[in-house]
Formats: sequence, structure tokens, C-alpha cells
Amino acid sequence: MKILLASQSPRRKELLSSLGFDFEVVKIDCEEILPDHIKIEDAAAYLSELKANAFGNIQNNEVLLTADTVVANENQFLGKPKDETEAKKMLQSLSGKTHQVYTGITIKTSDKSITETDVADVEFDEISDEEIDFYIKKYKPFDKAGAYGIQEWLGMAKIKKINGSFYTIMGLPTHLVYKILQELSPFSK
Repeated sequence: MKILLASQSPRRKELLSSLGFDFEVVKIDCEEILPDHIKIEDAAAYLSELKANAFGNIQNNEVLLTADTVVANENQFLGKPKDETEAKKMLQSLSGKTHQVYTGITIKTSDKSITETDVADVEFDEISDEEIDFYIKKYKPFDKAGAYGIQEWLGMAKIKKINGSFYTIMGLPTHLVYKILQELSPFSK
């Protein structure tokens, strides 16, 4: 079984590799536009399926893995910030609050497609404007939904509590990926 990871995320590559899978990274050109009025809890799965469906033909021995992560705070989507100003606003809105991180995955073969979503609640301590400025300047979180990476300084210094999978927050619910891939091709030693 040849796994095709349709993601440019270094975090997803690292996590899939750490699970022990060999894979090839593939690129999918897909405009990620959510329909109006989609429920927040459905958005990550929708985007993951959209990417999987944009991929060409999957051969009999191939498995395609796509993923998308959505951060939601008080029923508002927090995507990837366009600039420092937007990143600062996002982080100020998360300060001292609990928000949700949804990661949807789609695992597709030539004859089957499985999509699942995992959610985690993340509680931040208060974050000062100076701490936000430091984080943005040093870590440049412009490729991250919600303007932060849990594995970086802000996550280590300011996350008080997590209810759910750390890896879901990082961008790949590894427990779901492993379970589904094992169902498709059982682990053997």
C-alpha cells in the first residue's frame, strides 16, 4: 500500500512519519472555499473531502490522505492570518478563553472514502500584548489556523488545559489516521 499525503504541512509530515508510515507527498490544487452557513463542526471534514475529491485517479495500491484544521472561537472561524495585525487580533481573542480545534481527515482508496473529524478544546491563560508581539515576530504563525502552533512557545507557555488530542490540535488526529490505515492494511511484523 502506497500512502499519498496531500499536505505541505511540515507538522503533518512529521506526525505521519512518527506513526511509522512511509509516504509520498503530493500536491493538490484546490480552492478551499466553505459554503455559506456551514456548521463549524462540519467545516474541517468538508475541506478535507474537497481536497481528496480534487485529486486525480487513485491507483489500486494507493491510499490518499488529506486533512484540514479549523479553529473556532465563540462560533467564529479563525483561519490562517494574512498579516501581523490579523494574527494579533486572533491571539487577543483567544487570550483567557477556551476555543475549539477541529481537524478533519479523508482517507481515500480507488473504491472507498472515509472522512472523520476530531475536536479538542484548548484553554489559554491570559496573553499580554507584549507576549503576542514576541510570539508573532519570532514564530511568524501565518501558516497556522488560529495564528498559533501548540508545539511552539505560545502553546508551551500559555495553554492551561487541553481536552482532546494534542495531535488533533497540531493538525493530524494520529489515532484516527492509524486506526483507519490499519483497517485498510493491517499492521504486520
